Parts: sequence; C-alpha cells; structure tokens
Amino acid sequence: MYNQRMKVVFIGLGKMGAPMARNLLRAGHEVAVYNRTRAKAQPLAADGARIADSIRDAARDGEVAITMLSDDQALRDTVFGVHDQHFGLIRALPAGAIHMGMSTISVELSKHLADAHASVKQGYIATPVMGRPDSAEARRLWLITAGAPELVERCRPLMDAVGRGVTAAGPEPWQANLVKIGMNFTLASMLETFGEAFALMRKAGIDPGRFLEVADSLYQSPVYANYGGMIANEKYEPAGFRLALGLKDVSLALAAAGSLTVPMPLASLIRDHYLEGVARGYGDRDWAAVAQLAADHAGVISHK
Repeated sequence: MYNQRMKVVFIGLGKMGAPMARNLLRAGHEVAVYNRTRAKAQPLAADGARIADSIRDAARDGEVAITMLSDDQALRDTVFGVHDQHFGLIRALPAGAIHMGMSTISVELSKHLADAHASVKQGYIATPVMGRPDSAEARRLWLITAGAPELVERCRPLMDAVGRGVTAAGPEPWQANLVKIGMNFTLASMLETFGEAFALMRKAGIDPGRFLEVADSLYQSPVYANYGGMIANEKYEPAGFRLALGLKDVSLALAAAGSLTVPMPLASLIRDHYLEGVARGYGDRDWAAVAQLAADHAGVISHK
C-alpha cells in the first residue's frame, strides 16, 4: 500500500492545470508547482503550493511529476530542457519517480517519453483527461490512463483527487493518448455536424433555440446541451478549449490514422475547417466556433 499523501510536481497551470493542482492540494498532497509564466503559479501559494523557480527546483524531491501542457512541443521542451535555465524534467526527477503525462499529445511522443524515462530508471504513464475547465474545478474530469499496472496503481490517489472516474486503456502509455485522440475526434465531429445543422436552421429562419430543444430531448447529453447552447447563442468566448487546439487534436488523429493505415475522411474535412478557422482569426475562440464557419459558408449573418 502506497502512502496516500504524495510529493507532487505539477507543471503547466493553464485553465485546466491550475484547478487540477488546487484539487491535489485540497486532497492533502504536497504540491510544488512550476509555470513558465510565474504569475499563473502564484495564486496557488494561498492554497499551500510551493512555487518553484525552475523545473529543477520543482522536481528535486518529487515522487510524481504531472505535466498538463498544450502540445507536443511544449511537453518535449519541458521534459528535455529547452526552456529551463538548468535542465528539463527528465534530468531533474530522481530515479524511481513517475512522470504522469496528462496532456493530449501524439502517440509518437508518448512512446518516446516512455523509452526516455525508462532509460534513467523513471516511470512514465499517460493519463489524459476528458472535460473542460469547469469540470476540472468541480473535480468532474474523466481520466484515461495507461502504463505499467503497478505505476498506475501508485498514482491512483492523485487520479482520485482530480477526477470522478478512470478508464485504464492498457499497459502501454500511448494507448491512453490514442483513446483521448479518438474521443476528441468524436467531439469535433459532433461540433461539425451541429454547426452545419444550425446554419441550415438559421438560413431557413427557424429559431436555433427550438432546434436545440429538440436536440436536447433526443440526446439528453450534457455535452450536446453545452455545445449546442454555445452554437445556438453564438457564444464562443471566453474559450474553454481553443479552436487552435482543436486543429492540433484533429491533426493528431490524422497522424495516428496514417501510421496505422486507417482512412479518416471526416477527420480530413474537419482538419481543413479548423485550419480555415485559424486563418480567419478564430483560433482563440472556443473550438465550437467551427459552427461559425458553417454559418459563414451559408451566408448567414451573425447576430452577435
């Protein structure tokens, strides 16, 4: 039985990371936090976090390091030391420590991280999350984890502190990343279809709220209700998940599909629409703003 109170290193304190780190503190864990922009870390001091000045400082006696970063490049730089004034996470963590990667990253990088950590006698598991910032605040995230079973079990108290449930995807960390990529593709597909359907309703002069009412009665899904409400009300800011990150995640799905020779024609279409959205300046809007593109293509004038 592992000690329930753990020494945790948390790196990446954006809209998702900050509430997750706070929930770890509330669960009684000892948490050292690091963010390249120190101002994002400072508020957690009031909750009992130790604010570190570098990755090396944060990781010096950590048992588990959690990373919650935006993309492959940010995680690669953090682990291998591109931006840190001393060195990256893999050199800063002691032997025997575990890196729990919670970012949405490529299968390729996940495999590389597993090999790199093993080479210095550290553990690595992947545990990406499903949910938006409000779910992170409320400890309602769903976690997808994969890696050596003994490492996963050792990190269970941390998973319990930030989420409402866990799905174990398999013994190889990349398997969790692929499941997360697949789930985000299904969400992106829903947003594409909702966007097109709402554009059709608007062009015909039908109240989007009436269409949403029917959709809610049919799907009875909080996810559909939340995103459908955003599209019906054309409310894409502030973003819970930026459209630019949607482009990144659909691109990850296509990269994984290419490596496995799996045709994903819808993913290609959605990728192009997100790319167009970024080109039009929608990148910082919520990824549901792909619906704005459908409206634009239909010649529908926004009321917002």
